[in-house]
Amino acid sequence: MTFAIKAAVIDARARTFAFATQKTMYGGKHIARGDTIFVFASENEGGPGLVASGVVTSAKAIAKKRGVARQTPRVSITIRRTALAKRRLGRSELKRFCDWNDDRPETELNFKFYRQATNKIVGISDKAAAFLRGFF
Repeated sequence: MTFAIKAAVIDARARTFAFATQKTMYGGKHIARGDTIFVFASENEGGPGLVASGVVTSAKAIAKKRGVARQTPRVSITIRRTALAKRRLGRSELKRFCDWNDDRPETELNFKFYRQATNKIVGISDKAAAFLRGFF
């Protein structure tokens, strides 16, 4: 499975990224060492959107807190960057793809990342992964 993360990115050109206790949705909790991942620098935190692709070098599930009924699964991951994005792809480029049933990779990314403003790790389809590879 291929994944994508939208999070605060301090240095988009870094060779490695470390993200602690990230929320997961849409299968993101299944991320594991060796998986391919696309990194989006969160626009909520001043980032431009898609900045890099990489390989997960470590993934550790975070234990749920006792006494809290509903909790989003969280994972801490480390990523080795393999490429930098050559073209921009962010909220403004994906915003118009909002027909949730059109089966377009742009719509999938818009739905998973921008329908809710939270940062998160998500599982993405092969179609969305192929689309994102075109930005490198």
